[in-house]
Amino acid sequence: MRTRSRSLLVGSLTALTAAAGILTAVTLPTTASAAVTLNNSDVTANLWQWNFDSVAAACTDHLGPAGYGAVQVAPPQDSVSLSSSSDGAHPWWEVYQPTSYEIAGRLGNRTDFTDMVTACHNAGVRVYVDAVVNHMAGANNTQTTTYGGSTFSPSGYSYPSVPYSYNDFHHPNDGYCNDEDGVIDNWNDINEITNCELLSLSDLKTQDSSVRTKIAGFLNKLIGYGVDGFRIDAAKHVSIGDFSAIRGQLATTTAEGKAPYIAQEIFPGGVSPSSYTPNGDVLGFSYAYGLKSQFANGTLSNLAGIGSWSLDASSALTAAMVTNHDLERDGSTLRYQDGSPYVLANYFLLAYPYGQPFVYDGFAFSTSATGASPPSDSRGFVTGTNCANGAWQCLTQSTGVKGMVGWRNATQSVSTVSNWTGTASNVIGFSRGNLGWFGVNRSGSASTATYRTGLADGAYCDRITGGVTSGGTCAGTSITVSGGTASITIPANGAVAVDVNAKRGTTASPSASASASPSTSVSPSVSVSPSVSVSPSASVSPSASAGTGTVAATFNVYATTTTGTDVYVVGSNAALGSWNTANAVKLSATGYPVWSSTVAVPSGTSFEYKYIKKDASGTVTWESTANRAASTGTSPVTFTNSWNVANATTVTFTETATTSAGQNVYVVGSIDSLGAWNPANAIPLAATSYPAWSRPVAVPQNTTFQYKYIKKDASGTVTWESGSNRSYTTGTSTTYTTTDTWK
Repeated sequence: MRTRSRSLLVGSLTALTAAAGILTAVTLPTTASAAVTLNNSDVTANLWQWNFDSVAAACTDHLGPAGYGAVQVAPPQDSVSLSSSSDGAHPWWEVYQPTSYEIAGRLGNRTDFTDMVTACHNAGVRVYVDAVVNHMAGANNTQTTTYGGSTFSPSGYSYPSVPYSYNDFHHPNDGYCNDEDGVIDNWNDINEITNCELLSLSDLKTQDSSVRTKIAGFLNKLIGYGVDGFRIDAAKHVSIGDFSAIRGQLATTTAEGKAPYIAQEIFPGGVSPSSYTPNGDVLGFSYAYGLKSQFANGTLSNLAGIGSWSLDASSALTAAMVTNHDLERDGSTLRYQDGSPYVLANYFLLAYPYGQPFVYDGFAFSTSATGASPPSDSRGFVTGTNCANGAWQCLTQSTGVKGMVGWRNATQSVSTVSNWTGTASNVIGFSRGNLGWFGVNRSGSASTATYRTGLADGAYCDRITGGVTSGGTCAGTSITVSGGTASITIPANGAVAVDVNAKRGTTASPSASASASPSTSVSPSVSVSPSVSVSPSASVSPSASAGTGTVAATFNVYATTTTGTDVYVVGSNAALGSWNTANAVKLSATGYPVWSSTVAVPSGTSFEYKYIKKDASGTVTWESTANRAASTGTSPVTFTNSWNVANATTVTFTETATTSAGQNVYVVGSIDSLGAWNPANAIPLAATSYPAWSRPVAVPQNTTFQYKYIKKDASGTVTWESGSNRSYTTGTSTTYTTTDTWK
C-alpha cells in the first residue's frame, strides 16, 4: 500500500475483499473446471482491469497456446461507482472499494466470470483473483451508487449484502486500533498497520471469527467457480495470524484438487515481508526496484550480483514482477512508457531463475492523471481490450514475451545460472544448464560476441523473433552452436534466447507459440533482427535465354548489418555474377537499412537471384530462403525485398508530415522487415511529394503487424508520433497501400 498519493494508496488496496454473504466456509458447487491439463508453467499474465470477456479471449488466443501457467484478474465483486472524484469519473481504484461479495462489478457479472474461468481452463491456464479482504468501501464515501445494485451505508459501517455491520470493523480506540482518528499514521507500528483504517477504508475486524468465516466463504465461493489462487493485496494490513486462520478454512481447487496459490502484497516498510511467507508467496517489490536500477542505467553486469541483493523473500516464495498497477503510476519501477528497457527487463524476468514471474498488462495512462478510469462506457463498465488502438498494454501477447514464456518453460527444471558472460557492462549472456541460453543488450549498438551456450551442437531458433515454426524452420533468427559455443549478434536494445525445445528441424511445441502481434505503447518496444544466417541454397542455372538488349533492374532490399558487413545481390545470369559470390553486385547503403543498386540485366529473360552479406574478412552469409524468381521485358523493373522474407508482398507507406531542416521521416514496426521497433533500423521514406513521404516496403504475406512513423534529425534524435500504434494486415495480393497523417 502507498502512503504518498491518495489514488495510489487506494489502488494499492488491491487487497482481498472481505467476507462473502455466506456464513460457512464451505466449497460451493463447481461451475468451472479444467477440460484439459493445465500448463506446466510458473508464469502468470497479470491482466489488470481487463474485463472478463477480454481475459477469456486472451487465454484462448494467446496465453494458453504460449504456455502461460496462470492469468491474474482484477477484483471481481460489486463496488462503488463514482460518477465524479478527484481523479475524474469512475477512477480505476473503484474496484478496491467493495460493497458486496457478489460477482457484479465493472468487469462483468457472474456468468461472464465463470465463462472466463472455463475458457481459461480449457486453454490450460489457471485463474488467480485479486481479492480484497482487508476492508470494504470507505466510510468517507459520499456517493453510494454501485455497479451491481448492492446497498451500503459508509458512515454506519453497514454492508447488508455480506452482511457486515458496525461491530465487524475496527474503530478509534476500540482496543485494537489505539489511535485517535482511527487511520494509520505510524507506518512503523504493526498494531496501527493491521488494526486501523487505510485511507479511511472500512477496516475489517479480522480477529473476529465470524468475519474470518465470511472472508473464507467469499474466497471459497470463487474456488467453487473454478478459481485457482489469489493475489492478496494489502495483506500487510491483515495480521499474519488472522490471515492464517482464514487460509485454514479454504477449500482445495476444483481443477487440480490442491490448496489455492497465494501471493501477498506486503509493501515494504514497517514489517519484514519474509515474515508473512508462512501464509504464501509475497510480491517482489525489492526485485522490481533492482531491475529498474540496472535496466534504466544500462548496468546489466550488476545483475550477476542478484544473490547478494536485499530481497523480500527467497526465490521459491516470491511473486516476481517488473511492475504492477501501483508501481507504474508512481514511477518507482520501470513502466511501459520507458520503452525498450521495460521490455528487456520483462525478458530478463522470464529468463532469470528468481521467483514466479508475473508479467503485467494494464491500460495506457498519462503520468499527469494516474487515477483515471480504464477505457469504459458512460456507466463505468470497462470495455473490451483492443491491442491495436493504444488504449491497452498488451506486452503479454507480444511475440518476444510469448517466446520467452516458452523459453522459461523449456528451462524450468534448471534453477541455477551458468556460463555467465559480461561482454560489456550493458551486454550479458547466461545459460540455464544445457537447456537454454539467453543474452540481452541494453545499448544503442548491436553487439557480436562468442558465447558458451551450454547447448548441444545444432541450429536453434531464437524465441524472441518467433522460435521454430510448425514446419521445423526458424520464424526469425537462427543461431548455430558448434563445440558448445556460438557467435551471436544481439541487436541494439534487444535480446536473443535459444533453447532445446526450439531447434531447427523440430516442430514447435505448444509453449513456443508466438503468433500474436506485439504490445502497444507510445514508444514501442524493440525486438530482435536476424543476425546469424544459415548455409546458402543450391545454385541454379538461368531458366530462359537472354534477349538481345538490356533493361535497368533496381534491387532494393531491407537488411540490417553490423559494422564492416555489406550486402550484395547475386544471381543466375552473368550480370548478377552467375552465382559466383566473388562477382556479386555490391549494393549501396545510402538509404540504410535499405540497400539498393541498379543493374543492367538482359531484357526478355527470366532469372533467379538472392542477397548475400560479406564481412571484412570475406565471409559470405546467404539468405536462408529459396532463390527469388524474376523476369524482364523491355521496360525497367524494380524489385523490393526484405532479407530472409519469402512470399513477400509490397506495402507502400505514405505519410503526410511536415519537418524542420535536417529532419527525415521513417516507418518502423513490429516485424523484422519494419525494423522490429528499433529506430536505428527504421526504413527511410522519400519526400518526393513533400509533405508526403513515401516508400514501398516488402513485408510477409498474410501477416498482421503494427507500425508507427518517426522523425530523425541530423544528430540522430528520434521523435515518435503520438497516439497508439497503427495496425495493418496483408493478404496474398502483390501490392498494398496505406496513407497516413502524422499525429
